[in-house]
Amino acid sequence: MSLPALVGALMIGLALGLLGSGGSILTVPVLVFLLGQDEKLAIAGSLLVVGLIALAGALYGLRAGQVDGRSVLWFGGAGALGAALGAAISAFVPGPVQLAIFGVVMWLAAWTMLRRRAPATESAHSPRARRWLIADGLGVGGLTGLVGIGGGFLIVPALVGLGRLPMPRAVATSLWIIAINAFVGFVKHLMVLGPARTTLDFEALGTIAAIGVAGSIAGQHYGPRLDPATLRKAFAVMLLLIGAAVLWRSASRLLA
Repeated sequence: MSLPALVGALMIGLALGLLGSGGSILTVPVLVFLLGQDEKLAIAGSLLVVGLIALAGALYGLRAGQVDGRSVLWFGGAGALGAALGAAISAFVPGPVQLAIFGVVMWLAAWTMLRRRAPATESAHSPRARRWLIADGLGVGGLTGLVGIGGGFLIVPALVGLGRLPMPRAVATSLWIIAINAFVGFVKHLMVLGPARTTLDFEALGTIAAIGVAGSIAGQHYGPRLDPATLRKAFAVMLLLIGAAVLWRSASRLLA
């Protein structure tokens, strides 16, 4: 693997550990642009990478007592169903179109990170908040299965705003939800890919995941010492730039 790909793998883990989101949205660009993989294979492979990195960070958060089990149950259960449905739908969507949707989602993620979060108005785990968490979980899971993102940029604000979780607890909880969604989506993608699944580069995926795990743990360890607002803004700018490159590639493929 090239040095840029290794740096990209480290960035994936650091973003997940520092922000509880964003790392997964870098995985597909790393696989497509730095490793030259086909869009559909990159989306399937990204789910395995994201799931492994998120699981390692989730276990770290569980050990620290930061995970909210009820949020994992409601959000993660709905997300798993959405991920399976999204992966099934992906069989009927051309790769360049999936990449275009991915680019739009990157810009949405950047906008979400740049805007000011609204104050929480619901009591924790109220029936209304629970319904919103389930609905959000279905939507995020659908995106996970369709285009290979973890959706932490949508999960963390929901956990903070609806579940009334403090930021460190929301980050740790989101990693469990991301891991659940990613593994369910990956298994479904293997079924959708059929014989093409044999071309997945598991050696490269394993290397990226291992480096990402180290970055995720480092991010969770050092994250409380850093200003989260500054981190979000810097990461949002990077997403805007990479999103533009993703949209340019998808447009070139569609118009070719």
